[in-house]
Parts: sequence; structure tokens; C-alpha cells
Amino acid sequence: MTRGLRLILLSLLMLCAGLTTPARAEVVVSFYSHDFGDRFPHAFIVMKGTLDATGEAVAANYGFTAVSVSPAILFGSVKGKVESSKPDYIEKSDRQFDVTVDDATYGRILAKVAEWRDREQPSYSLNKRNCVHFVMELAEVVGLQVNRKSKLFKKPKSFLIEVRGLNPELTDPAAAAAP
Repeated sequence: MTRGLRLILLSLLMLCAGLTTPARAEVVVSFYSHDFGDRFPHAFIVMKGTLDATGEAVAANYGFTAVSVSPAILFGSVKGKVESSKPDYIEKSDRQFDVTVDDATYGRILAKVAEWRDREQPSYSLNKRNCVHFVMELAEVVGLQVNRKSKLFKKPKSFLIEVRGLNPELTDPAAAAAP
């Protein structure tokens, strides 16, 4: 076998095995809701994947809640915080939809999270800046249509279902997994 033929065969084998082009890296942003209870936040995102530019693995989640959940949240603004949830909380929550984003959008998500984290205190308001408002702004960052005049800002699951309805390209992960 000639050297040229060997190179062609090797190239064809590599192409068939998918070795000639690197796998596309991507980050999947999942939007979650958690039915009301004694743990917070009730709406949050989970990000998993790999960045194209660096190959860095991404595994993070963010939600926004009051620093101290007390009756004070019913009467006005209180201190707020961006926080990450533990795996058991995420597992007990409902994934409403996923969006795959590129590196630039991932960077804009982190900037929006930092904006909420660094807000002047008190930053949490049940009526104006709660966990649903937080995920609404993140949905906008990833390019989704949202209803800024929604009446569902105190109903995380219903709000995210509304967002899914405004964006027909999104699917319900539970329905997609059904046989």
C-alpha cells in the first residue's frame, strides 16, 4: 500500500470515528421551579456543560432569595442574596425547560447573576425583585420572550410554564421523557 493511500484511508477512518473535528462544547441552562415550602429559592437555573473557548467544565446553579425569610418580606424590601442550591434540592425540583447557550451568552448570564448579587441592600422585594424576577431576567439573557407584565411573579412554576408557552421552540422535559 502506498503512503498516499494509507493517509487517505487513515483520514477516512478518523472522519468516520469523528476524530477530525473536535466535539462541539456547549452549556445547557435549565430553568427550575420548586413548589412552595420551607426551602428557597423557588425559581432558579442550573448550568452544565463545557465552554468552547477553554474546555472548562461548567456545573453551577443560581437562584435569588431573601437572606432571612420572615414575615418582614410581606411588608417591604429586605436583604437579598444569590445562592446555589444543594443537589438534593435540585432533584426535588421541577425542570421546566432547557436552553443551550454559547460562551458569550454564558458570560452574559454570569454578568447578570453578578448584577443581582451586587445590588444595594435591601435588594429582595416579594413584589418587585424576587426569585421569579431573577429567572425572568436570565430568560431574557438567553434570548427568550417573557411577559414583563405577568401576574405570575409569585408563582414560579406557572411563570416558567408561561415562558415556555411564549417560546414554542421550548419543550417540557417531562413530556419529552415520556414513552
